[in-house]
Amino acid sequence: MGERYGALRRGLRMASVIAVALALMPAAASASQLRLIGSQRLDPRLVELTFQTPALSSDTKARVLLPAGYGTSGKRRYPVLYLLHGSVDDYRSWTDKGDAEHLTAGLPLIVVMPNAGNGGFYSDWFNNGMGGPPEWETYHVRQLIPWIDAHYRTIASRRGRATAGLSMGGFGAMTYPARHPDQFVAAASFSGAVNTNEYPPTGEADESTFDGGAPYATWGPRQTQEVRWRAHNPWDLAGNLRGLKLTIRTGNGQPGGPYGGGDPIEAYVHQASLDLHQKLAQLRIPNVWDDYGPGGHNWPYWQRDLRETLPTLMAAFAHPPRAPSPFTFQAVEPVYEVYGWRVSINRAALEWSRLEDASRSGFTLSGSGSALVATAPLYRAGHVYTVTVGKAVP
Repeated sequence: MGERYGALRRGLRMASVIAVALALMPAAASASQLRLIGSQRLDPRLVELTFQTPALSSDTKARVLLPAGYGTSGKRRYPVLYLLHGSVDDYRSWTDKGDAEHLTAGLPLIVVMPNAGNGGFYSDWFNNGMGGPPEWETYHVRQLIPWIDAHYRTIASRRGRATAGLSMGGFGAMTYPARHPDQFVAAASFSGAVNTNEYPPTGEADESTFDGGAPYATWGPRQTQEVRWRAHNPWDLAGNLRGLKLTIRTGNGQPGGPYGGGDPIEAYVHQASLDLHQKLAQLRIPNVWDDYGPGGHNWPYWQRDLRETLPTLMAAFAHPPRAPSPFTFQAVEPVYEVYGWRVSINRAALEWSRLEDASRSGFTLSGSGSALVATAPLYRAGHVYTVTVGKAVP
């Protein structure tokens, strides 16, 4: 076939790339590491689950909203919305304060609301180089999503999965799809802290002390661990969001608005949201942009945000946008998987790499070090294909 593999960007120090048409090995952290230890039905639609996982130092809870008639709907499968809470709040907030049960009534939709700590920021913590726990990303993406798919009648693929969240949860609702775009078809941020390069009025956007951690335990001190901050920041990862249906809603924190305003936190997230919207526009990635003007950082606005966003999410489930092909993905981690491809880089330090224009016709991988790239399973087993490996250019 003569497809060209292993093409390397001129001027970078990548030593070698080997492309292998193999199915990927399963992720190390799987749903089997998550153990259900309690389940309580709170009402006909709402279930509260309690889990144990080595990713967290204590038991954790999640609430699940089931669609009406779920128990009698036979083999029907449903899309899932992962609805994420803000800081100094928990898994109960969207049902206790956000009216999520009423707002989703009548929709053919499963809603999962996991805990994420008072200030966990939807990340596996650095903890001064010691690592987690807590490992919120590992728990949510590698364990909880597969567990939900294994135990409920979900559409267990990208086309049946979306995220939405407020404030810290708005960060989570964009960082997860930006780091795992093959897992989600849509994402929505409500007053989200979606650009941590902006400094909030309270200081740097690290809230690890809210959960009893050391200052800057989440990603490390910015002076020495800038790369870790940017590795999770939706603004820096915006290009990875291509192909998703995206929504950004925010007030500007000025006085007024139907539910009040004059809030410096909302002014901060407004700037962060505007940054992300402008970055997406620069990259020509469509997004619903709702800058509703004066308003505060409070629940009546987020209830409205969810109400106005649900039709967009349901439309994305009904008519899912195709995954980009070819696709481009960038990351800091030396090992990552995306759209069925696996990249493993041998290098001394954390730094960006970029898998660009990846398809059955070839790809470009830029960065430093040597790398092994396993393609998605593109070809028929037992057949012989010609693969050309490009040379690294010093």
